[in-house]
Amino acid sequence: MDVKPLFFLTPGDAVDFLRSTPDEFIDLIVTDPPYESLEKHRKVGTTTRLKHSAGSSNDWFQIFPNVRFPELFYQCYRVLRPNSHMYMFCDQETMFVAKPMAEAAGFTFRSPLVWDKAAIGMGYHYRARYEFILLLEKGERLTKNPDLSDIIKCKRIVHGYPTEKPSAVSRVLIEQSSDPGNVVCDPFMGSGSVGVAALECGRTFRGCDLSQTAYEAAQKRLMAWWPPPDQTGSK
Repeated sequence: MDVKPLFFLTPGDAVDFLRSTPDEFIDLIVTDPPYESLEKHRKVGTTTRLKHSAGSSNDWFQIFPNVRFPELFYQCYRVLRPNSHMYMFCDQETMFVAKPMAEAAGFTFRSPLVWDKAAIGMGYHYRARYEFILLLEKGERLTKNPDLSDIIKCKRIVHGYPTEKPSAVSRVLIEQSSDPGNVVCDPFMGSGSVGVAALECGRTFRGCDLSQTAYEAAQKRLMAWWPPPDQTGSK
């Protein structure tokens, strides 16, 4: 019996990956770009996990500069189906930069969600415990459960892939804004935590990352889901 693939991973640039994706092919985007302000935090010592080099990038990933957000949002808008959502993790500085650029690409900004990491991180005035998730909308789409809070509490990953997000957070977003069998995309997939959540929810996942290390980590992680349990009955 043929087994339908559940995930498709590509090494390379996020925008190039999206350019190669057909119009209106994706049902939901959940992503976490390595935003430019991370570099500022690294230089003042509040993002120690990223201190792998003295340059403007590091061994784990290259920073995605703010000036590239317009082309990113344009491509995201193009590949999304009508009446769909995009979620983007970011800090407070990047939120103010990204929001108007997303709106210029056609998105409606619905609200910022807050990921409560349930444990304080580093900081030089107040120690950070949260991160924003921008909810962007193409067309009009309601979430599945309108009674959910805009604060998602889930303990942050410790000693994982740098800036890794818990798959449980992405699972909330995927269940709220897509249906079983839909295509979920993350053009900055890192080690594949969004992919894990997508597969857990019965969605197909498409991911990309510029880092070969990330690509290999995600490939290994998602292969643990192969073959699909609902088609073999073995898991």
